[in-house]
Formats: sequence, C-alpha cells, structure tokens
Amino acid sequence: MTSTRAGLDKAPADVAAMFDGVARRYDITNTVLSFAQDRRWRIATREALGIGPGDVVLDLAAGTAVSTEELAQSGAHCIAADFSLGMLKAGHKRPVPKVAADALTLPFADESFDAATISFGLRNVASVDTALAELYRVLKPAGRLVICEFSTPTFGPFRTVYMEYLMKALPSVATKVSSNPEAYVYLAESIRAWPDQSGLAAKIETAGFDTVRWRNLTGGIAALHRAVK
Repeated sequence: MTSTRAGLDKAPADVAAMFDGVARRYDITNTVLSFAQDRRWRIATREALGIGPGDVVLDLAAGTAVSTEELAQSGAHCIAADFSLGMLKAGHKRPVPKVAADALTLPFADESFDAATISFGLRNVASVDTALAELYRVLKPAGRLVICEFSTPTFGPFRTVYMEYLMKALPSVATKVSSNPEAYVYLAESIRAWPDQSGLAAKIETAGFDTVRWRNLTGGIAALHRAVK
C-alpha cells in the first residue's frame, strides 16, 4: 500500500486519506504508542464532560468510535462524527450512531447538543478557529465542551525526553505496528507545532466560550480543556 500522509497545511483531502490509511490498525497503534495511556485519557474525557442519561453528546473526530463507546458508558446518547469514512467503517461494530461530518461545516442544527468533545482531532483541522466556532454553534446554551489533545509536558527534562521520543522513536515504533507509518511522522510534526495549554485556552476563549480551564494528563503529554458556552 502506498504511504499517505498529510502536511502541516492540514489539507482536508490529505488528512482524510491519511486517516483512511491508518484505520485498520489505528486503535492498537494508539495503545502501543501511548504506552496504554489512551484508555485513561478516554475515561478522563468522559468524566470531565459530566454527562449522563438525557444528554445528547457530540463526539467529533471520533475515528473508530472507541471514544464514543466510552462516552456512552455514562448513559448519554452519544453520536460519533468523523470525516474519514475509513475510520468510521473500521469501527462499524461499535454500537453507537455514526455520522460522516466535516468539523468545519458540521451537519447539525444550531443548539443541538448538551455537550461536545473532540479528542486528538482539533490539531488536524485546517482551521482551528472555524472548528471551535462550529462546536460553539451546535452546543445548547450552557453546553459543555471538552477538548482532549496532545500538549506540552510541564517538567523541562521530561519535555526534552518526550520530544526526542516524538521525532525519533515514535516513527520507528510506528513502522512495526501501523498500517501507514508515514502518518506518524506527521503526528510527531503536528504535535510539535501545536499551541501549549495556555495557547489553546486562548483560542477557546476567542471562540466565545466561558470558564475555560485545563488539566494536564500524563505530565502534560496531553491536556483536557473544559469550557462552557
């Protein structure tokens, strides 16, 4: 299979094709590359949303819907949305509703959701500001937003080791477990280019959200940003 990867311009067709290419082994690759932290991060995201029965929840950039399945443990009605049809097909056995959707033009009416989340997907959109505006639009008043995304480790020596892992070890490991190792070179580059915790918080506030807070996960390798419309 020909390797496919996106560039840092995040051209939508390239990003979709890249994720189509990693879909078959996406979940197992994430578990290996995160040293099995991915499961903990999904639980933390569900808990941060504070959802339960009666809530309608959007899981944007849901991929294979493994994150949506975790959210549904709350009893809420959770919808998986992603623009990679390959990813949605790879998760076809997961018993949650699935919708093909572009984060920049969501196919949902205004004020449709009580809560929304996007995990490790905001970094891959061509316009972060537009995606945040769309999330704001589809949330009900006082709706909750949680973003789980790679971030910047807070402890200097650990940050140095982590960046070395990203640029050297991660692509090497990906060649052994991923169906498209080139995609994980993009992963490393996109993480390095991503704003730190306060930088992302500023973008969320600019989109109109209130009470923006964040919590570091695994020393800041990832961070949970929570906000309210």
